[in-house]
Amino acid sequence: MSPTAPGPIAPGPAASAPTAAGPVTSDPVTSDPAASDPAAGSAAVAGPGSRGPAPHGPAARAAGGLLRRAGPALLGYAAVRLLGTLVLMKWAHLQHRGLWPLLADRWDSGWYLGIADHGYSFAFDENGPDESNLAFFPLYPVVVKAVAGVTPGSRASVGVAVAVGCALLAAWGIFAVGDRLYGARVGTVLAVLWGATPVAVVQWMGYTESLFTALVAWSLYAVLTDRWVTAGVLCLLAGLTRPTGLALVAAVCVSAVVALWRLRRAAVAESTREPASGGPPAPAPTPVSAPAPAPAPTTDSTPEPAPEPSPESTPLPATADRDRVRRIVLGVLLAPLGWLGYVGWVGLRLGRADGYFAVQRQWENQWDGGKETLRTLRDLLMYPSHPQLFLVVVALVLIVSVALFILCAGDRQPLPLLVFSAVLLLIVLGSGGVFFPRARFLLPGFPLLLPLALAIARAHRRVAVLALAGAALGSAYFGAYMSLVYGGPP
Repeated sequence: MSPTAPGPIAPGPAASAPTAAGPVTSDPVTSDPAASDPAAGSAAVAGPGSRGPAPHGPAARAAGGLLRRAGPALLGYAAVRLLGTLVLMKWAHLQHRGLWPLLADRWDSGWYLGIADHGYSFAFDENGPDESNLAFFPLYPVVVKAVAGVTPGSRASVGVAVAVGCALLAAWGIFAVGDRLYGARVGTVLAVLWGATPVAVVQWMGYTESLFTALVAWSLYAVLTDRWVTAGVLCLLAGLTRPTGLALVAAVCVSAVVALWRLRRAAVAESTREPASGGPPAPAPTPVSAPAPAPAPTTDSTPEPAPEPSPESTPLPATADRDRVRRIVLGVLLAPLGWLGYVGWVGLRLGRADGYFAVQRQWENQWDGGKETLRTLRDLLMYPSHPQLFLVVVALVLIVSVALFILCAGDRQPLPLLVFSAVLLLIVLGSGGVFFPRARFLLPGFPLLLPLALAIARAHRRVAVLALAGAALGSAYFGAYMSLVYGGPP
């Protein structure tokens, strides 16, 4: 690992340091956004008479404060990925090969560049020998084409630059999620661990994983901070980036349903507390000209309790709650539009309702409930005497990911993170397609790394440095091995 490795594990301010008791936030689905805005808090302390640069609004101050807080995480992530790139460059030089072709235009990168250059091809034969580029979602090639139109250099170079920029945004978002839940130290370790996964070399290639992970991280952060419209918009964009955007759609929608249910339950509880606290204001007195009849005397002076209202008949009590409901509903409506829009568009262009799924079948990629995954794991780990190292590592990544998800559930992670990880694992493990890219498909599943990040952040500093350094060196070696020795697509 780079000598700057101790930076990522430097503890944050005492107020946000991780505790053994668990997450900082008490409500994993919806919480006060102001709690995560350090800049807003600073502005409140400074007061109106403080000197300094003019404020740029709450959102700008919050973003600036979060970026400053994320500095060690971004430096640590960049150091890990630079180490991996340098190892890859040196190894490629020893083989008399260039670094740039390895990063810019091989395998799926070539498909995305082709879409950016020429658009989609609508000639499709499910049983033909030529795969359709409709299997690739459009957002990344659209971004590459748009950026290349206003910057110098080839589209291949722009594709790598976009991937690197999105990877930094993703590391920032991953830090933000970890910081929100457990403090800056855990957030920093989480971002560095994401950069040190076995196939992290893909993060700086012309692939969609970095863009998709950035959208996932910030969408989940938006859900955690009760910014539902932002979460819906980012989820819409994620659905235009990769087919596994469906996992993020599920996370946003399920979390929204739970948030609405909690609002309804809070409204019921508030309405039942009103009689005990004095109830609503008394009605105006009856005019003297029309006196009300006196009530009949009763022997029991205890008033009869009012019947409890049912959740179905209880209105939300406050205008703020109604506004929040509107935001949640709007976020839910926006979230699936990207994924559904592209899948529906492919069906319209091919003239068949199952058009996109027919394209996936042509690529030998369809969901079978995990039968092919189990068969490959059995054949790979039990029968070959000399299995390929790359495929063994992919198999171990899948097995460890399932174990980490069990730990995440045991730690009672916030609901959005659990739903996203569960659906992502279900899609990846349940696919009947090729086996080798499964570890890459799980790169956006950074919440699965939270148990490891917690353990490392709570360990002694020397142990933490050794763990992160070992992960960085292992990732650098395996990334170069995958690119130059294995030789196939990641």
